[in-house]
Amino acid sequence: MKPIISPSILSANFAYLANDIEMINGSEADWVHVDIMDGVFVPNISFGFPVLKYVAKLAEKPLDVHLMIVQPEKFIPEVKALGARIMNVHYEACPHLHRVVQQIREAGMLPAVTINPATPVSMLRDIINDVYMVLIMGVNPGFGGQKFIEHTVDKVRELRELITVTGSEALIEVDGGVNLDTGSRLVDAGADALVAGNAVFSAPDPTEAIRALKNL
Repeated sequence: MKPIISPSILSANFAYLANDIEMINGSEADWVHVDIMDGVFVPNISFGFPVLKYVAKLAEKPLDVHLMIVQPEKFIPEVKALGARIMNVHYEACPHLHRVVQQIREAGMLPAVTINPATPVSMLRDIINDVYMVLIMGVNPGFGGQKFIEHTVDKVRELRELITVTGSEALIEVDGGVNLDTGSRLVDAGADALVAGNAVFSAPDPTEAIRALKNL
């Protein structure tokens, strides 16, 4: 099965964001990955909901919304209002993670949980059967264009084993440092979905870059 490709608009040209979203609409991408940052949980600030309202109107692919913020549960109504299919929260930001996952599902979205590079896969054992997807960060969150952390491939294998052992149906997504080389190794290790930023938007032909990732 071909991997799910979710281009990250954090790496798009913000001055021409509408053009980049139209490019995604016409490509083989499956989702649109949207990173929301608060400058607290991660050392950067990205989009706010006023901007994302217009992104949601333009996007023809499902929104894969990744909240890199503290207390993400406070923004479940806003994310739902965007029409997001997936709401992704960080394990490290949710002391009451099971409750947050339930709230996301009750709001009609698919709940996903992200783990940072220093968080072990084993921490997901008690939640793995309750989530639609787990996102493994391949870089420390906050900025695009960082170097891929090689241990991420091993974490994907470990997570695939956990999913098999527990009978979970969770998908595995990887965000950070994804390109044709790392993407190929991640898919071989068991990743279902790849978030690609610079590999798409810095390419001479972003549509072709998406097609190449899709065909890994």
